[in-house]
Amino acid sequence: MTSIVDQEALQAGESQSEALRNTPFPTDFIPGARNAVTTCLRIQPHEKVTLITDQKCLAIAASLASELDRIGCTWNAFVLENIAPRPLAGMPVEVLADMESSGVSIFAVEVQPNELRSRMEMTDVVNRRRMRHAHMVNITAEIMTQGMRADFLAVDSLSQAVLDRVRQATYVRATTPAGTDIHAELSPDYRWFKTSGIISPEKWGNLPGGECFTSPLEVNGVFVVDGVVGDFLCARYGILRETPLTIHIEGNRITKISSKNKDLERDFWAYTHTDENSDRVGEFAIGTNIGVDHVIGNILQDEKFPGIHIAFGDPYGAHTGAPWKSSTHIDVVGLEFNIWLGNAAGEEQIMRDGQFVIDA
Repeated sequence: MTSIVDQEALQAGESQSEALRNTPFPTDFIPGARNAVTTCLRIQPHEKVTLITDQKCLAIAASLASELDRIGCTWNAFVLENIAPRPLAGMPVEVLADMESSGVSIFAVEVQPNELRSRMEMTDVVNRRRMRHAHMVNITAEIMTQGMRADFLAVDSLSQAVLDRVRQATYVRATTPAGTDIHAELSPDYRWFKTSGIISPEKWGNLPGGECFTSPLEVNGVFVVDGVVGDFLCARYGILRETPLTIHIEGNRITKISSKNKDLERDFWAYTHTDENSDRVGEFAIGTNIGVDHVIGNILQDEKFPGIHIAFGDPYGAHTGAPWKSSTHIDVVGLEFNIWLGNAAGEEQIMRDGQFVIDA
């Protein structure tokens, strides 16, 4: 029996779905949208989908909706500003209620500061119900016509080759011309995952996809961010090649940072000192999207750029097995990496000057 909340959610979803069908979008979006719906999520005609978007991403959501209609599946759409004030204090109940009867969800939204809690509420439902979920945070027209057009089967093949190697490693060592020099000790108790763009019930994924990640046991050294920083700071500061952020890490914690851009320095320090674990390395990842050849100033695509990115804050413990939490999570991306994987048997270099040197 459907509850009152469920009925309201379905009614809102139906009306917004119809509006989305009438929203125009560039034909250039079609290949990326088809990639998302058909290749990455593998949505079938018998399935139900929850499509979540906002005013900034309406045209992108409309292209996705067109592909859902082409497949013939059932779907409900929600435009966040139509049902809740932004920034979101939490994910609207209408959205969460609709997700309870969906097997797939898509989140194509330009996020605002302090909305992480709402996204965590959404992914809690995804994780509990083992939904296939495409996380398209801050998706743009540029990404739809670049990273979303990648050959995700090739990206998946390379990601699997990287995954097979990192699961045998006890440490990762990496350097860059800008000055990054880090050593990450790995734990056999923490799991590695690939989010290659091929999304499964085991792990929801960002689109465009292309990375292998874990939570490290301990990271030490210097990480120079000459690519981008994540969350809302990415839109604020863009590409950092001219004003890199240098982060000193000891025992998995930030000890000091420096940048010519003092506003960036202050904002990043404040973000990574929100709670007791905000300054702790929670994620260690290798980008594997070989369809991306340069950073664009958008973390959604740039963290998939071939190389290493790390994140301070929440370690995605439900997946990695790390036993601690944080209310924040912010990625940092560097450029032109040299990467070595090591264990008792020796070292293997898997990337030289930003190019993979292993066969997929």
